[in-house]
Amino acid sequence: MTEFIPPAKPIIGDEEREAVDRVLRSGMVAQGPEVAAFEREFSGHFVAGRPVVAVNSGTAGLHLGLLAAGVGPGDEVIVPSFTFAATGNAVALTGATPVFADIEPETFTLDPAAVEAAITDRTRGVLPVHLYGHPARMRELTALAAARGIEVYEDAAQAHGAALDGIPVGTFGRFAMFSLYPTKNMTSGEGGMISAADDDLARRARLLRNQGMERQYENEVVGFNARMTDIHAAIGRVQLTKVDAWTATRKGNAAFLDASLRGVLIPPVAEGASHVYHQYTIRVADDRDGFVRALREEHSVGSGVYYPIPNHRLPSLAPYAPGLELPETERAAREVVSLPVHPSLSQGDLERIVTAVNAVAGAGA
Repeated sequence: MTEFIPPAKPIIGDEEREAVDRVLRSGMVAQGPEVAAFEREFSGHFVAGRPVVAVNSGTAGLHLGLLAAGVGPGDEVIVPSFTFAATGNAVALTGATPVFADIEPETFTLDPAAVEAAITDRTRGVLPVHLYGHPARMRELTALAAARGIEVYEDAAQAHGAALDGIPVGTFGRFAMFSLYPTKNMTSGEGGMISAADDDLARRARLLRNQGMERQYENEVVGFNARMTDIHAAIGRVQLTKVDAWTATRKGNAAFLDASLRGVLIPPVAEGASHVYHQYTIRVADDRDGFVRALREEHSVGSGVYYPIPNHRLPSLAPYAPGLELPETERAAREVVSLPVHPSLSQGDLERIVTAVNAVAGAGA
């Protein structure tokens, strides 16, 4: 039987296991020295030394980042609908209103013209997602935000190490969030990082993650328990030493797919953009679901559909967008397929993926 090629595969090795054992032996398993070290190292590695705050999930990072930035009831934050629901959820959880705008078809990220059309006198900020590892249109979005007096926040959950014009994602906005979920380009098992533009916002985020306290029993604000454990931080610190090599492998795998696939629309890369290929996402215009099924059943090649239901159509978020039509979002939701691009793929795996995709695409032509 042909071995199945999974669409994603977390890489956890002996070094991560040894790091967890070290923490367990220390007896300091809650938020402690490993978390502080992970924050320092992540900051230097990814966000040019900006202050970062480790939390227990990417969603918590978005939620606390928005709260620390002062977003709340009466505010609107413009977000894409074509992304995971956590982006809109985090805005709604602050009491603010998520306002969904359409995407541009090439990069699947927010269309600046659609953002501009969605701005009202209640708009507090715009929250682009660097989807699939490709940076959003930050040149245009930051200029628009400055001209219209709104803030920029970043969802960089899938974009560790991505950049635009040499500027790393996570450094454009007032804050940014990185996810450390197991399927991301690096993981801490579970967790997230908030990258803050200044020390004041970082301090507010730290208060919010720790029940509103900087010093024990001296609660300054109403907060949450969103702390990262030292166990998770120890895993993340090891992964941080490996992620650059994994990213290079992802880019090499993507280049092979770019050169070899036929009959599908491969993912373009914008001028000046560094894509880190969290996902390698193609478009299949006709019978996407049949295409996915044939890859799996006839060729044992896995794939993913991210995301089949736009946020503004979800029962949870649709009340924020009555009657809204987002044509490029709807089209992407019908057409996208993410192929395996992860670092565990062998050359043989890549050749099997190409053979499978080309065969299925050719059969459907």
